Amino acid sequence: MNLGVDDDELASCVSCGLCLPHCPTYRVTGDELRSPRGRISAMRAVHLQGAEPDADFIASMETCVQCRGCETACPSGVPFGHLIEATRSTLAAPGGVARPPWWQRWGMKVLGRHRTLIAGSTALAVAQRLRLVPSQRLGLPARLPLRRPKLTETSAPRSADTMTVWMHTGCVMDAWMREVHVAAQRVVEATGAAVQFPDANGSCCGALHEHAGLTREAKRLAQRTMRAFPGDDAILVDSAGCGAMLRDYGRLLGTDEARRFSARVVDIHTWLATRLDQLPEPAPGAVRAFVAVQDPCHLRHVQRAHEAVRVVLARYADVVELDDEGLCCGAGGAYSMLQPELATEIRDRKLAAIARSGAPVVASANPGCALHLASGGVETRHPVQIVEEAIGGR
Repeated sequence: MNLGVDDDELASCVSCGLCLPHCPTYRVTGDELRSPRGRISAMRAVHLQGAEPDADFIASMETCVQCRGCETACPSGVPFGHLIEATRSTLAAPGGVARPPWWQRWGMKVLGRHRTLIAGSTALAVAQRLRLVPSQRLGLPARLPLRRPKLTETSAPRSADTMTVWMHTGCVMDAWMREVHVAAQRVVEATGAAVQFPDANGSCCGALHEHAGLTREAKRLAQRTMRAFPGDDAILVDSAGCGAMLRDYGRLLGTDEARRFSARVVDIHTWLATRLDQLPEPAPGAVRAFVAVQDPCHLRHVQRAHEAVRVVLARYADVVELDDEGLCCGAGGAYSMLQPELATEIRDRKLAAIARSGAPVVASANPGCALHLASGGVETRHPVQIVEEAIGGR
């Protein structure tokens, strides 16, 4: 069976095993088929040797969190993310042997319809208040918002040299955590820049679709998203997963237009780290936070932009490092709902590291990670919220 993978990329793994300690599913199961090396070996058997993609093979592919921690550890530079995405896409294609269930495909369609998503989230919040929804089991926030603050473009007078940036808002994050965007806008405006927002066409980047193997839908959303950000202004992203996806449009679509678009995308912490001298000092009376930094995998292993979070936070908070070398928390986009047992076991390791740190608050720059950790009883804040509170005197 042709898995749609690149033969050279598949051959680049030398099976050294240095990735094993960095793979969250291997760490909790000890199963070779739940490791990058084992998954690549299984891909070779199916793609090159004609083995049948049986239930064990499908389970091996579907239980990957797609954290890409193996890429950071790999001395051969194996692009495991490309391999697993291509394999998942082949398995999930119409007529494929592992087509996502109808309810997952339906949910993915809703993500691209922002008004429907907002209305559905509000209805879910009402059901939650009536205790009709098992929030913890479904990995939902403890209290979904019934109302959301309005996002308004910068209205202050602008001079000819005022920098204007776009801010990506996303789908689930905008529906459930819009207050993070509000804080991000205030912090960006504190540097003297102006903020503009895309229309509804820019609401879903397609990351969850790509992870699920729904590549055709991911490409459609990518093309729609690009149209929502005209011009050449930088596009700031406060969600690690969305940022990684937007920066990968060039590879996903393979066009010069997509590559130019991806070059405009920058994680908000990277952007702020180069403008520290333009950020205000902590306001008088502001309490200096003591926080542990949790690195979202798509910020640490894909964008390689995690150090910027520390640079920005250090101006306003006392930062403590976790002792688990950035191991995945188990959120993985929709992974925590699709693989709840594995996701919980992986999270337990992260919760233990957080407990050892002694920090009362965890800074996480990705909505999925923040929600997954919060459902485990941890107080989480987005880094820009901590900064906004400090400069606002809270």
